[in-house]
Amino acid sequence: MVRSIGSDAQIAAREFTEILLDLFPVAQMTDCYDANAASWRLPGFIALADWIGSNTEWFPAVDAVHSATDYLEIARERAEVAVAATGLGRAEGIGSPSFDFSLSPLQLACTHTPLPDTPTLAILEDETGAGKTEAALILAGRMLARRHGRGIYFALPTMATADAMFARSEAIVRQMFDAPPSLTLAHGRAQLSETWAEVRGREGGDGPGCSAWLADDRRKALLADVGVSTIDQALLAILPTRHSTMRLHGLSSKILIVDEAHEMADPYMGALLAKLLYVHARMGGSAILLSATLPLNLRAQLVGAFEAGAGRETTSVEGERYPALVINGRAKGIAPRTVARGPVHVTRLDSADTTLDMLEAKARAGAACAWVRNAVDDAIEAYEVLKARGIPCDLLHARFVLADRKLHEATALRRFGKHREGGAGRVLISTQVIESSLDLDFDVMVSDVAPMASLIQRAGRLWRHMEERPSSSRAVEGPCLHVLAPDPDVVKSSQWLGDVLGAGAFVYPVPSIWRTARILFDAGEIRAPQGLRGLIEPVHGAEAIPVPEVLEQAEIDRLGAVGAERGQGLRNAIDWDAGYRAMGACHPEADYPTRLSGETRDLLLLRKGEHGLEPLHGDGSIRELPFAQVSASMARLKGIDLPIVEADTFTRNWPGWLIESLTLCVVEEDGMIAPGLRYSAERGLIFTSPN
Repeated sequence: MVRSIGSDAQIAAREFTEILLDLFPVAQMTDCYDANAASWRLPGFIALADWIGSNTEWFPAVDAVHSATDYLEIARERAEVAVAATGLGRAEGIGSPSFDFSLSPLQLACTHTPLPDTPTLAILEDETGAGKTEAALILAGRMLARRHGRGIYFALPTMATADAMFARSEAIVRQMFDAPPSLTLAHGRAQLSETWAEVRGREGGDGPGCSAWLADDRRKALLADVGVSTIDQALLAILPTRHSTMRLHGLSSKILIVDEAHEMADPYMGALLAKLLYVHARMGGSAILLSATLPLNLRAQLVGAFEAGAGRETTSVEGERYPALVINGRAKGIAPRTVARGPVHVTRLDSADTTLDMLEAKARAGAACAWVRNAVDDAIEAYEVLKARGIPCDLLHARFVLADRKLHEATALRRFGKHREGGAGRVLISTQVIESSLDLDFDVMVSDVAPMASLIQRAGRLWRHMEERPSSSRAVEGPCLHVLAPDPDVVKSSQWLGDVLGAGAFVYPVPSIWRTARILFDAGEIRAPQGLRGLIEPVHGAEAIPVPEVLEQAEIDRLGAVGAERGQGLRNAIDWDAGYRAMGACHPEADYPTRLSGETRDLLLLRKGEHGLEPLHGDGSIRELPFAQVSASMARLKGIDLPIVEADTFTRNWPGWLIESLTLCVVEEDGMIAPGLRYSAERGLIFTSPN
């Protein structure tokens, strides 16, 4: 290091060190915790201090005429103003919020179960719609009051669920602090949230707000009193990426609430989540996980990681009861709440034609129906067939530009939501996007066969709001999940699934699908909540049932992929015990992803306007470009010859990274983009035969 900085810099460094010794004469490291822990904590704290201290509005440059002692006093006065302006640390947690409804058994348990004084991991397991979010807020409020943290960070699986949580928390978190807390929403499309726009412009007053300084960068979400984002922002704290240590610093003072924890059950994300819990516990943090379908082996893995990080002996989690509240590895069974709808009956449908006929009959009888398809292409095809038969239909999937998707989501909520209007006699054709992000309620549901956890989530949208729509008002006798699937007793080849599902057969591993079909059709019902554990474990647990001989190679391939993905997660995550000097780095986030998925490309769809090209939606500003964007698989785009769009004027003021990240596509009046690719606001992005 001396050779690198030169002798003059070495002298300056020594002089500065001597000044520090004069300014802080009692400073010592005698009682410092271990150096590796300090090496992770200190860079994030310094980065934050430097970020504030380099703001010339708060710390303008001055002539070097002051002594170090005098300048320190000046800087301290300015620091008080600066920190207040950032919105950091202006509120203290005081306790749990109150609700205007009778508490469920899980919520009562979170109100009264004793909490330890040490770092705490709580896992809330209950069925969909059981009020786990409110239970978590009750528990988090108690943790705040006991100084388990100074704030809260909500980590959600998707941007849509993050937006929904932000809207809910904005109305609740004020009760949990002695002053209006700072509140942020941070994900790639947060700037498009109307609720976030209201909060972002609010400083002072009685409600949560957000300073301009906190709002200008999503990396600062973990610094606010309450942050809401996708799980990705938290996972980036334990990956060797830029600003990871500042994320760690912000997260260390927060109670980390991970909603829909089962969504992180894939091997790669599971490994990262376990490391995040380990590091969070090492930094003295506490966490709350919420799930309806968390397998016991994943639960044990996450508990073990947190306990190890807290320096406690790792023990197995006892108890398989469901619902449950797990506190630091000790599971407490919760009395199941009474479910007005009763058990969900399960039947098998053997073909798409049979499914279409059944949906047509139910819709004509006045039922509000849904068909959840595994693949977008299959969803579009089913929509077109039912429309051709004269059945009122809606379509929702991920291959719409954001503006159109928001319109389709709003329509679905209006027609099939809690206070639905006009949903009777209609069918919503959708993909997995309705599993967790939208509060919908159907009389009849069909689903392509999918992993058990997904089917349970989908079934949670059946007969969901019984107070608003009791059984007497429904067009069918009882809740039934119709599952399109081949017979699990007749498996003649590894193509067992493809003959019935088509494109949807390649979305999930076949062994998991067969196990789901076998267990679910044998059970004949989904009895929630007490029967869910018995459905989850034989499919997703450590003792999963064996597959037929013809699927054994597929099972071997699956296990190989699981090991590879988990290994990649372990390699990518930081090694806390090695210290920052060995493991800290500033790699681009793209080099260390928070999720593994097929490569995609963001298309910006344009149209020909009076003055040249303009986005399909939005005002043309960079802020509103996401309204006209849609993501497409690179594998699907590979065979399509997209025309090169000359749009120098349109992109003139764009930063280079934005130009590189988007592919410009002109949509003609008839929807044509290129041979083999079309777009319509009604159906979304459609891949067709080039011929």
